[in-house]
Amino acid sequence: MTASRSAYVALVTCFNVDETINFEATRAQVRRQVEAGNNIMCCGTNGDFSALTHGEKIALTEAVMDEVAGRVKVIVNAGCPATFETLQLAQAFDKMGLAGIAVITPYFIACTQEGLIRHFTTIADAVKTPVYLYDIPARTQNHIEPETARILARHPNIAGIKDSGGSTETVREYLDVAQSEGNFEVYCAPDHLVQWGLEQGCAGVISGLGNVAPKVLAAILSGFNKSDSAAATAAQDIFSGLRKDLYALGFPPALVKRALFQMDPSVGLSRQPALLPDAAQDAAIQDILRKYELI
Repeated sequence: MTASRSAYVALVTCFNVDETINFEATRAQVRRQVEAGNNIMCCGTNGDFSALTHGEKIALTEAVMDEVAGRVKVIVNAGCPATFETLQLAQAFDKMGLAGIAVITPYFIACTQEGLIRHFTTIADAVKTPVYLYDIPARTQNHIEPETARILARHPNIAGIKDSGGSTETVREYLDVAQSEGNFEVYCAPDHLVQWGLEQGCAGVISGLGNVAPKVLAAILSGFNKSDSAAATAAQDIFSGLRKDLYALGFPPALVKRALFQMDPSVGLSRQPALLPDAAQDAAIQDILRKYELI
């Protein structure tokens, strides 16, 4: 029997007007995802991780873990440009009882594949919590090649990879690694590929758009896990349509946050210099949310 597949939502970080973290609003978003049946990824791209300080990442993850109280799984991104700070964060997270520690590829610093192997191995050697590679080359300019993933998959504490590249070919190559090496999970991130990824053998999805439509995301997983392809396809069609309409307006993480703001202003804006929407864009977002009956 195939194991049940999982959905994680890359949770937004909520901010006050002065750009300090709004912990209570963030906790409310955690509760919303738990109620939908989704797991949580903390300090990811949609969580403005690159705008958070070292201490804020620790405090935020502690708050999320406290709110979850064991009801769903939580993974957290510890990735920083340098191995030194990534290691410090990972060791702090290692004490929290997380399901996993994701490590985004270093950004700004250009890395060789050998450098990436050394980076991820250093982190995996130093913690007991399972480590997940996190590949998003469009943002970091560093890509984990499939053969690099194969080498890293043999590490006893590297449990899988989150692919945010959007290439079906790369997902298939990572799945080949998982099949040949064993005990290596592939999580597909592009929201229009959730059902496709599950059908190909992905362990689950880590979604940004799930912040806006958590129940729709959960319905894709539920349909798939119940072998109800019609239900999964119906939910995926809604999710894909929402993605296409919303992301046509601009940078995806900023659009997710702004759409959620239209639904619940307590989430606040992203920290500057994130893009600020204008009245016309807000009106377009509201039309999309009404189209999909989200407001």
